[in-house]
Order: sequence, then C-alpha cells, then structure tokens
Amino acid sequence: MSLSTALPAASTTAASTTVSPAPQPRLELLGITKAYPGVVANSDVALRVQPGEIHAVLGENGAGKSTLMKIIYGAVKPDAGSMQIDGQAVVVHNPNEARALGISMVFQHFSLFDTLTVAENVWLGLDKRLSLADVSGKIAQTSTAYGLPIEPQRPVHTLGVGERQRVEIVRALLTNPKLLILDEPTSVLTPQAVENLFVTLRQLAAQGCSILYISHKLHEIRALCTACTVLRGGKVTGVCEPAQESNASLSRLMIGSEPASLVPRHNAVGAVVLDVEQLSLPSAEQFGVDLASVSLQVRAGEVVGIAGVSGNGQKELLYALSGEDTRSAPGSVVVNRTDVGALSPLQRRASGLHFVPEERLGRGAVPQLALARNLMLTRHEAVGKAGWLHGDALQRQAEQIIARFNVKCAGPGALARSLSGGNLQKFIMGREIDARPKLMIVSQPTWGVDVGAAAQIRGALLQLASQGCAVLVVSEELDELFEICDRLYVMAKGQLSPPLARADASTELVGQWMSGLWMDGLHESHLHAEESAA
Repeated sequence: MSLSTALPAASTTAASTTVSPAPQPRLELLGITKAYPGVVANSDVALRVQPGEIHAVLGENGAGKSTLMKIIYGAVKPDAGSMQIDGQAVVVHNPNEARALGISMVFQHFSLFDTLTVAENVWLGLDKRLSLADVSGKIAQTSTAYGLPIEPQRPVHTLGVGERQRVEIVRALLTNPKLLILDEPTSVLTPQAVENLFVTLRQLAAQGCSILYISHKLHEIRALCTACTVLRGGKVTGVCEPAQESNASLSRLMIGSEPASLVPRHNAVGAVVLDVEQLSLPSAEQFGVDLASVSLQVRAGEVVGIAGVSGNGQKELLYALSGEDTRSAPGSVVVNRTDVGALSPLQRRASGLHFVPEERLGRGAVPQLALARNLMLTRHEAVGKAGWLHGDALQRQAEQIIARFNVKCAGPGALARSLSGGNLQKFIMGREIDARPKLMIVSQPTWGVDVGAAAQIRGALLQLASQGCAVLVVSEELDELFEICDRLYVMAKGQLSPPLARADASTELVGQWMSGLWMDGLHESHLHAEESAA
C-alpha cells in the first residue's frame, strides 16, 4: 500500500474515533444560595439537567427543594449564584420571564384563583392571542389525551385537591415547555392517573423536554427518573442514578436513615363511634357531587379508610362529617350515640371529633398567623372566659407539638406560610392529635411529606387507634390505606362501596371499585369485613 493511499485511510480512522462534544445542558445552576431569617434554604447548590432527562430532586421536608425550584422559575430571587439555560447565562426575574424561556412549573401548593373557572385560570398563563374558547378546547383535548379529566367551565373552588392538581398539570403541558418542573405532582393522584402521567412525562422527555421531578415517593423516582440530586439541609449531598438504588438506600441518602417500620397491632375494637346511616345530600355547589345513601361505621380502636378518585363526593362527605355542612337529615350522622348532623364544627369538637382538612393553607392553617396562634383554630384551652388569650400557654403547646413531630421551623412564632408543605402538615396533624380526640377524621394525611415524616404521621394515627380513638382516613394514596387501615370503603359518584377487609383488598380490586363497580362476587369479603369490625 502506497503512502498516498494510506494517508486517506488513516485520516478516515481518525475521523471515526473523534468524540462528539457533550450536549449542552438544558439547565445548569452554580453556587445557588438563598437565606431567610433563621434558616439557610439553599447553600452553594449546583445542579445540571440534560435535554430529555427526567431528573429527580430528593430531600426531606425543609431540605430546600421547593425554594430551589422557585428560584429556577423566577418566583424567588437567589442571594448568590448563576443559572444557564441551553448554555446561555440568564437572570429570571419573574415567572413570566421563565415561561418565555420555556420553563413551566406545577407547584405543590396550587397557584389557582378560586373564583375563576378552570379555563380562565389556564388562560392567564397562555398567549393572550388565544381566545377563551380556544383555551377551553385545548384543555379538553389535552386532558383527554393524557388521562387527566377536567371540565374547563368548572369554578376552581368546586374542585378537590386531586382535580386542582390535574388543572395545574394540564396548564403546564399547554405551554409546550422545554423545562418542566413538577413539585409533588402525584401526591393526590390515583395509581391509574399516576401511570397515565408517567406515560405523558416519558413522551415529553423523548421529545427533548427536560423534567425536574420532586417527590417523596421513592418507588416513583426509581421507576421514572434517570438521574437524581439529593439535598439535605439546603446542600447537595449526592448525585445518583435512581434505577440503581433501592428505597432503603435512597432513604439513607435523603434523611440519613431508613424510616421506622410500623409496629403490627391487634387492637380490641370497641363500640361504634361514628355511625353514618343513609346520608343523602344534594351538593350545595353547581358542579359538586350529590351524596346518595352513604353509610359507614367507624369503631373505637380501628382505622377505616376511604379510597377513590378525587371529585367523587369526598369533599361533600367531609363537609357533612366535620360540620361545615349542617343540612344532614336527623339520625344520618351520629357520633358517640349523639345526632350531630345539625351541630357546628365547634359543637362537634366538644363531642371529641377532630378534623384535618386536605387543604393546609387557608383551611388547615391561617397563612398570616404564627403557629402558636393557629392553635386557636381548634384548641380553646388558652382562651379565657373574657376572651383574653393566654399567650404563654399557646407558646408552650406549640413548642411541644414542634418538638414531638420534629417540625422544622423558626419556632412557635413562625408564620404558617413560612413552613414547607410537609412541615406545616406535621404541625397541623400534631395539633389535632395532641387534642386527644375520640374520633379523628383526616383527609390526605401525608400529602407532600417525606418518607420519614409520613411514617411518623401514620405511626401516630395507629397509636391513636391503640388508645381507643376511632380514626377515619380519606386518602388517594392506596399504599397508605393498605398499610394502616383495618377496613376500606371506596367512593365513586357520591356513593360508598360495601366495607372491604384489608386482607381482601388489592390495588386491582380497589381500582375497579373506583369506577363504581361493587362486584357481587365479593359478598363474602363484605361479610368478612363486617365480622372483623364486630
């Protein structure tokens, strides 16, 4: 072979071994720092997300995840650090600028106007050249395509939390984002809706969209995400590939240990504490769900769960049980043999009924009030006969709850709105548990809390039951219901299924019942559940 013919061959070989340059990161953060009075939320955080990557940000409540996401979205200004999008340095001053850069975000605490319709809320964040009718059509098309059903004309105040979650996700999808930030997107979605959402996210990633995914559900992160950055105390403590990790190893990375296992219990079930008999109520709202012949019982010492897709009457039932709706027919809502259907929430608390609503800010806590003052919503021991407040007593009670439930905050004087979602949930749960209720009704008890806090809250509910309290849990987290409940009901279209013993429950069966299909062949399971309760 001559030199002249060898040279081209050598040149070709050299060209074939040339390494292609690495793709430009879709997002790169360097040295991001943000401090608030009494706490450093983010400290010198670095984060890199590639195009088409589904990247998890993992950390316990208060680790700084939501603050970091708000910085990327322009809702919070960092004290230091830099940010690049597709290799270009950017400073994002507000969410409008973020959206112009192709960044969209679904918040853990929803950013929706209650008095507007779904379509009007979505329209606010889209190109104003689109008409409201165009937006309504796009919502209907997108929600159907992605398995996230929602009615464009419904006022937001008529929606449950699961339905509001769908609105936020659909709104984000309609912006055709290059970078989609999801903060606890599946916290109130059913398993079927979660699977549909995962299909959507994988489709988006395949089209080049980068996704930042925050969740405390470790199995979701392992199944969905291709990379993971771990935060602890506002600092990056590790980067890993979730598929190569176990739930236990991810938990250790996040909180330094594995969550405590729930202790098996064998409570002696006592008398009926809550007896709901043929409760039928037309909805007080135009788009609400009518309750039809709802019957259920909860006995002392047991935990009873209600599963179902959000928007099937759970909100209406909880209003009737808590006292926010006092239209119940005589004898249809009985607590400790007392007809409470016409009693106010205050009067029902006097009978031992305590209630934790699904909405933390606005119903569970007053955002502008300190934690100690928020105790007054359901605890009245610190209010004197003349209306004078015993501030020291409130302070002590708040300190005890903060310590017992490991609430990360600046103390009893911290405003409710200053806490992360998970820490506020722990405080609200602690406030009601500390009141030693005879009947505890809880909606979405571990919404948005980390694995350690979720285990603590579930353990506290089980401990309540072991002390003779009757506990009713409404949750869209089936694993949670399977873990703590003795019996289950399923709600669909304003009706309640027969009770189902935990031993007879499965994800597949409950999923079928969520469509209102109470299967005749399960009569024996019904009898088993009744015998277990007796």
